[in-house]
Amino acid sequence: MIYPESFEYKIGFDKVRESVAKLCTTSGAAARVAEKSFSTDFNTVKSALTAVYEMTEIATGEEALPANNCGDASKVVKSLKVPGSSCSPADMLTVAKALECIEDTSRFFRSLKNEEGVSRLPELDSIASSIETFESCRREIDRILDRFGNVKDNASNELSDIRRSISSMSGTVNSAMRRVMTRAVAEGILEADASPAMRDGRLVLPVAPMNKRRLPGIVHDESASGKTIYIEPAEVVEANNRIRELQLEEKREILRILTELSNKLRPFLPQILKSIDILDHLDFIKAKALYARDSGGTLPHLSKKTELEWYHAVHPVLLKSLKSQGREIVPLDIHLSEAKRILIISGPNAGGKSVCLKTVGIVQYMAQCGMLPPVYENSHFGIFNDIFVDIGDNQSIEDDLSTYSSHLRNMKLFVGWGRPTSLVLIDEFGSGTEPQIGGAIAQAVLHKFADAQMWGVITTHYQNLKQFAEDTDGLVNGSMLYDRHLMQPLFKLSIGNPGSSFAVEIARKTGLPNDIIEEAESIVGSDYINLDKYLLDIARDRKYWENKRTEIKRKEKKLNEVIERYEEDAEGLRLKRREIIEQAKEEANKIISSSNASVERTIREIKTAQAEKQKTMEARRKLAVYKDSLSNIKDESHPLLKKAPKKKKPVKTARSSEMELPLKVGDIVKLDGKGTVGEILEINGNNATVAFGVMKTTVKTDRLKRTDARPNSSNSALTFVSSATTDSSRERQLNFSTEIDVRGMRVDEAIQAVTYFIDDAVQFSSGRVRILHGTGTGALREAIRQYLDTVSDVRSYRDEHVQFGGAGITVVELR
Repeated sequence: MIYPESFEYKIGFDKVRESVAKLCTTSGAAARVAEKSFSTDFNTVKSALTAVYEMTEIATGEEALPANNCGDASKVVKSLKVPGSSCSPADMLTVAKALECIEDTSRFFRSLKNEEGVSRLPELDSIASSIETFESCRREIDRILDRFGNVKDNASNELSDIRRSISSMSGTVNSAMRRVMTRAVAEGILEADASPAMRDGRLVLPVAPMNKRRLPGIVHDESASGKTIYIEPAEVVEANNRIRELQLEEKREILRILTELSNKLRPFLPQILKSIDILDHLDFIKAKALYARDSGGTLPHLSKKTELEWYHAVHPVLLKSLKSQGREIVPLDIHLSEAKRILIISGPNAGGKSVCLKTVGIVQYMAQCGMLPPVYENSHFGIFNDIFVDIGDNQSIEDDLSTYSSHLRNMKLFVGWGRPTSLVLIDEFGSGTEPQIGGAIAQAVLHKFADAQMWGVITTHYQNLKQFAEDTDGLVNGSMLYDRHLMQPLFKLSIGNPGSSFAVEIARKTGLPNDIIEEAESIVGSDYINLDKYLLDIARDRKYWENKRTEIKRKEKKLNEVIERYEEDAEGLRLKRREIIEQAKEEANKIISSSNASVERTIREIKTAQAEKQKTMEARRKLAVYKDSLSNIKDESHPLLKKAPKKKKPVKTARSSEMELPLKVGDIVKLDGKGTVGEILEINGNNATVAFGVMKTTVKTDRLKRTDARPNSSNSALTFVSSATTDSSRERQLNFSTEIDVRGMRVDEAIQAVTYFIDDAVQFSSGRVRILHGTGTGALREAIRQYLDTVSDVRSYRDEHVQFGGAGITVVELR
């Protein structure tokens, strides 16, 4: 229930309705604006808000909904329902434009569906899904009319013959008229620069009154001044009569053609009207979306129960007014709950109490009328079954009601109809009568509101109501803040403490004599005057400790995040340590197998040489070299083990020094005793040129160690990947995320980041990744998609589902 009948006028919604109606392009959509009413059904409100939210994404931009050029097509179609009826060519052209718009809209919504047939705008698609197209009807109209609404010559053979006769007869008339004019100019009847005119569809000549008897013919008209007479020469009267007859025949033939066309369209009129109605519905939603864009409307959280938690709420009419003046609006943050359902707002006059009240009313009303409310998207809205308003003066001479009587009548209705799903908005509660009894009655009514578990926002100056709100469950005090130093209101709502009226301060600011102010202070007493100051001190202290508590919570949250991140990192280190140990075991097994093979090969060589001293020493030397290569394996080769204690270097003995022979060209070596096997190509002093696979490099000879391993020529290029590179690649794969955020980057930065990201995704065999680029102007999104078109590994890409980000996220499918 909405009360009173002037509810929309009192909260300013009538101006919102007017603004939305102006944004409609069809009369049907404007009619929907006028008919739109307050809804208490959760599903209806949810669907309406979701549809408007989806429309905001396509109302403007590259993927905008096709323009609705239907005009008043529904009225024309309804007029054609009568059998034998017809319409003008212009009205038939309106129907043709409507049919074309229906086809464009149907095609547009089909383009929004993916391969599985799911639309990224499901709510709007459910509305547009029942649109039917009428290509045969549109083709028939196009055959009859041109794009300017004129009936074509070839619409029928009869019309073609008639127009050909009119053209021929017009030529005859023109020839005769030229002859008459030439003769009349020669005789001085006409001026030399005179030209024919058209009167009543007939060609006439402008003649001076003195010469009207000299030119035989029919007088059709005269100028306003009477100085020119328009005469149809006798020579062309018969020809003009024939042209007139042909024109009447043309009209009859056009009427016959349009009637026949109307008969062909008549079986399809009900379906056409239904599709036009859908277009009107979409145009109505688009108008609401455009208004939401201008007023900052968003899609909040909606609950089936009563709930009111708003952030940055503004009155849309006041927002528009202040913006036109170049001023900023002060937003409203308000939170009511089951424990604190009714807010009692106090504060100075002209401090914003009434605006706060109207803002609550219009924002809640907009939401339940299916319009996106101007709040932040993290706001929470509930569904109220009733909204009662008592704002302004409702006195009535006809009903013999004074101002206070009208307030009492409203209170009676509020108490009688109030329930837990009612929202009551009362301005200057209890005013209009003697303050003491008025305050007492207001307190008793407020008690009834609390017992009925009603919700509400009430403004007052009465001290007893502030005290009652402090002591009563379900009620909470609030105040409009005031700057005592600058002596001006801040228009900010603070919930939790009552406010002061600042009557004394405002009186001083307005220049009221000090002796009057001092006498008023002595009348009420110093305790009453200081009460406001005490309230402000309490509010200031409370705000200080609330800020402290918020800061502590923030630091606790940050500490918990650090602890959680530390535990995650520790767990990751334990997993990597386990992985490294497994790798080390595998390497150890390989080393043992290689060592056994080397020992067996040495024994075999000694046996083959039959223990010749020289060859035995050579075999032992190779075995010693291999042993040295094993002893040079470092424990700190992996990043996670760099802090482990280093092994002590073995002391070189004289015998081992003798075994280390100088390097020479052709020796097989490893760099620092590990890594890829290479062959020395050239030695220049302390530098050596070594071939590692297909790559040549110059290194110091003291970094090279002989090895018995042989380079594998078949895949030397592939084996030139060090263990560090493999570990780095493995670590990147473990830390790889299938989502990248490039919002806030320039286009060139974003393209570079996406390039690396796609390369890693392809390397690590990711099937699907997401790129967060935001909506904005669409330039970043377009640049990224142009780049994706050039990548062969990209199979397809699309917008994310509207519930998970919509056009602000691109989902990429990889091959």
